[in-house]
Amino acid sequence: MTIAPEELRTLGNTALLQLPKTAFFCSRVYPTCAERGTYLWALEQRYRGHCIISGFHSQLEQSVFRYLLQGAAQPIVYVLGRGIQPKLRFEYGPEIDAGRLLFVSPFESDTTTVTPETADIRNQLIAQLADKFFVPYVTPGGTLEHLLLSPSAQNKPVYTLNIPENRDRLRSGAFLALQPNGVFGRDTDKPNY
Repeated sequence: MTIAPEELRTLGNTALLQLPKTAFFCSRVYPTCAERGTYLWALEQRYRGHCIISGFHSQLEQSVFRYLLQGAAQPIVYVLGRGIQPKLRFEYGPEIDAGRLLFVSPFESDTTTVTPETADIRNQLIAQLADKFFVPYVTPGGTLEHLLLSPSAQNKPVYTLNIPENRDRLRSGAFLALQPNGVFGRDTDKPNY
C-alpha cells in the first residue's frame, strides 16, 4: 500500500518529511528489560537531533514521545491513526510553531477514533515514510512483525536491542542498536542507528 503525498493531511512543519527519519515501533506488550535500552536510545536521538517518526501508540512509544518533546530542537513526525483534530494545535502549539513537530494523517478530520484498520494504515504509512526502523521488541506473530515483513518495510534496516527476547530477530537480519557513542562513554566511531 502506498499513500501519495497529496493524500496526506498535515499540521506543522512539512519540511521534516525531507529529513532522514527513523521509525520507532514497539509492541504494546514488551519485556521490561527493553525499557532501559529504549530510553538510552531516545536520549541519544534527542542529543543528536535525529528525526523520529512514529504513531506513538504503545505505552513505551508514548513515554519516548514525551521525552523527545523536551528536546529544544528535536524533530518529530507524529503519524495519526485518525484525522487531525483542532485540539492538537492548542496542545502542541509551541512545538508546532518552533517547526519541530509535524502531525500527519491519511484520514479526514471526521475520523475521530483509532481502529485496528486505521492503525494498520497508519503503520504502513510510517513504514513508507521511514528510512530505517528502531524496534526494541516485536511480539512474535503480531501485527508489528507482519508490518516489518511488508513491502513498505522491505530493504530498510531494522535495529533492535540486545536482549534475550530479540535473539531470533537479530539472527534473522536485524542490526544491533549500539549504545550511544560519547554520551555514555562508549568508544565507537558512531552508533548504527
